[in-house]
Amino acid sequence: MTWTIAALATAGVILRPFNLPEAIWAVAGAVLLIVLGLISIPDALTGVAKGTDVYLFLFGMMILAEIAREVGLFDWLAAVATRQAKGSARRLFVLTYGVGTLVTIFLSNDATAVVLTPAVAAAVNTAKAKEPLPYLLICAFIANAASFVLPISNPANLVIYGNHMPRLLQWLPAYLLPSALSIAAIYLVLRWTQRVALHQQIAKDVPVPSLSGGGKTAALGIASTAVALLVASALDIQLGMPTAIAGTVTATVVLIRDRKGPWDIVKDISWGVLPLVAGLFVLVEALDKTGVIGMITALLHQGAEFSATWTAWSVGIIVAIASNLINNLPTGLIAGSAVQSAQTPDHITRAVLIGVDLGPNLSVTGSLATILWLVALRREGQTVGVGSFLKLGIVIMPPALLLAIGAALLVP
Repeated sequence: MTWTIAALATAGVILRPFNLPEAIWAVAGAVLLIVLGLISIPDALTGVAKGTDVYLFLFGMMILAEIAREVGLFDWLAAVATRQAKGSARRLFVLTYGVGTLVTIFLSNDATAVVLTPAVAAAVNTAKAKEPLPYLLICAFIANAASFVLPISNPANLVIYGNHMPRLLQWLPAYLLPSALSIAAIYLVLRWTQRVALHQQIAKDVPVPSLSGGGKTAALGIASTAVALLVASALDIQLGMPTAIAGTVTATVVLIRDRKGPWDIVKDISWGVLPLVAGLFVLVEALDKTGVIGMITALLHQGAEFSATWTAWSVGIIVAIASNLINNLPTGLIAGSAVQSAQTPDHITRAVLIGVDLGPNLSVTGSLATILWLVALRREGQTVGVGSFLKLGIVIMPPALLLAIGAALLVP
């Protein structure tokens, strides 16, 4: 019953029957588990509490994105990027991909979905691009492709390692080459799939509006948040609270400076993301009670004893596929618990993390970042179908995944 309800809730999140928000299905699944006695209220609350750092992280990022939108920072960035493209659709593609990579690395994949997508939408609107989709797709694919360059690049990284997160100087040698190959592979394949659309004409002479004082303050707040996250990662501090504080302080300073009330910011934030994540955490807690983590732990033990290399390949691919079936956050929670319990070799842990981070490029519901991207797209009046994304994902994800796992296995 637990597995059936979890599967139906996940299907609801993926398919959005009756066009209802994703959060409703995740929360409905969690409530049904409690009503049927498949998970106790204390255990459900324990599951919800496990997501505290993620909630704080998302809260901070959503505040930053909304205040930046409100003060025109995205419009200004869009005009600058379009002017730098000099009328070339392909050059604008390269610029967007580069910016997306940097935002993902230093602010996380969720920030790319929440903060960058509106900026890119504004850029293609300013450029008068007839085919905006190639640029918007970048925000989805690079959010996952570059999400393991640094520990802070994806909240799921924290879930995999738990309290055993490697220091920054240990992380970089292990993941730098796999990340570089992932980023390069996805650029090449995505560029190839969008080659026809990138022959379009875009505006060349685009006036760049002056950036307001509030816009400069918001930009400084985003930059300060990136620095705070790097420092927190180096000191092995959870990222949620620093992000929430940075977002709140930035918004407060901008609102006081511009003498505005908070309502315009608060009402436009996609608050439904938070109960969506909470519902997923409850589903995972219920699945844990069925003994699935113990079973996976035992399999990892057996596989590592037989061949650590083949187990790493197998687990990385399986986790990548599973992330698209039940979302990478629940997958990361389950796999992370199993990896920590089994005390697997580093190669297997790296393959699991790469599968959790990169596998979601297969489908629209593979990662929280992609779901956030879909929400951001709907706000901009754009939509991407499940089938359309899957057709791209089947071509784009596998080469990057195999290259990244292979590179990770080469690292001592």
